[in-house]
Amino acid sequence: MVGCSIGDFGTIGIFQYFNIDFPVLYIMILAILNGLITSIILETIILLKDLSLNSALKTALGISLISMISMEVAMNIVDYLYIGGAKLNLIVIPLILIAGFLTPLPYSYWRLKNYDKACH
Repeated sequence: MVGCSIGDFGTIGIFQYFNIDFPVLYIMILAILNGLITSIILETIILLKDLSLNSALKTALGISLISMISMEVAMNIVDYLYIGGAKLNLIVIPLILIAGFLTPLPYSYWRLKNYDKACH
C-alpha cells in the first residue's frame, strides 16, 4: 500500500501544487499507473534482500496486480466522490487510505485461503 500511495499521491500532488490544467480523468489514470509502478519498484527493492534483481522483479510483477489495481481504483473513486478527483487534502487522505486498504482484503483473503499464497 505504501508504494501505491506514494505514486498515486505524488502524481496528484504535483498536478495540484503546480496547478497544471489537465482533465481529471487523465490525472487519475496517470496516478493509478504511477501507483502501480512505484509499488512494483518498492517491492523489488525489498525483495533484493533475498533474491537476485531478475527474480525480485519477476516476483514483484507476479504479486497480485488485481489487489493493487483494485486498491488504486478505490482510492481514486473516494478522491473523486469527496473532492471531485485529482485533489488532496488532510481530511480526505485518511478516507482514501482506508478505502485503499479495505478494498483488496476480500480478494487477498480468498487467495490466501484458496491457494495458501499471500499476495503481499
